[in-house]
Amino acid sequence: MSFNELDRAQILAEALPYIQRFTGKTIVVKYDSGAVTGQVRDDLLSDVILLSLVGIRVVVVHGGGQEITEMLARLGKEPRFIDGLRYTDEETMAVAQQVLCGQVNKDLVAVLNRLGGRAVGLCGLDGALFQAKMRDEKYGLVGDIAKVDAAMVASALNSGYIPVVAPVAQGVDSQVSYNLNSDTAAARLAVALEAEKLVLLTGVRGLFRDPADESTLIPELQLSSVPALVRDGTISGPMVRKVDCCVDSVRSGVGSAVILDGRVSHSLLTELLTDAGVGTMLTN
Repeated sequence: MSFNELDRAQILAEALPYIQRFTGKTIVVKYDSGAVTGQVRDDLLSDVILLSLVGIRVVVVHGGGQEITEMLARLGKEPRFIDGLRYTDEETMAVAQQVLCGQVNKDLVAVLNRLGGRAVGLCGLDGALFQAKMRDEKYGLVGDIAKVDAAMVASALNSGYIPVVAPVAQGVDSQVSYNLNSDTAAARLAVALEAEKLVLLTGVRGLFRDPADESTLIPELQLSSVPALVRDGTISGPMVRKVDCCVDSVRSGVGSAVILDGRVSHSLLTELLTDAGVGTMLTN
């Protein structure tokens, strides 16, 4: 047997205890279409299928900010952002719902099925999965989640499907649909499903002690350490919201949350099924 064959066998043997640990458990993966593209996208979705085939219940929640912006540009509409959130008027909400629930969601479902998975597309309006109220008038139709009814997602998982979920919500304070932050939607769904792990795929490797030095990656972080890192600026900018989602999910019962680089092929398998975790894991 060659060295390469031994190497492959060792990798499979290393994966076994992790497969045993996660089999039958639920993992929610937030997919960032802006960070995960091309062949890396197919590698990631192949990872999702492999995890599903070994008995791990995987749910994919996706965003679509880049696609929404591109569609608005085709319609001659300039996007507006306030405090990092997309201002969502009625026209923008109509575009967001079409892009998220139609284009992005069904494209992901099609790729998963083409690669040999069994995927089904859902959005937050299906079965009143996500119910929300307006966050603040200054943001327009941007919602804060008031309730999560995960029955339809659980039913799909129990039937052997990989649910792919678009982050829009049914209004509980008005007869409208709301645009949701996809990280928040993934975190709240993970709590509702009593998930073992939440994985946020991003365009960075994780959290760093020194953002200018990639050797300072923080592989594991206790929730109690987060406030100090926010105060000293180690956690800053858009990463604050992602970390807050992770903290809220773990405090609410999710086993752990991981911020992971979605630009690296098979980073999901490497993080979940090997000793060499490659992101930042937040635990309680």
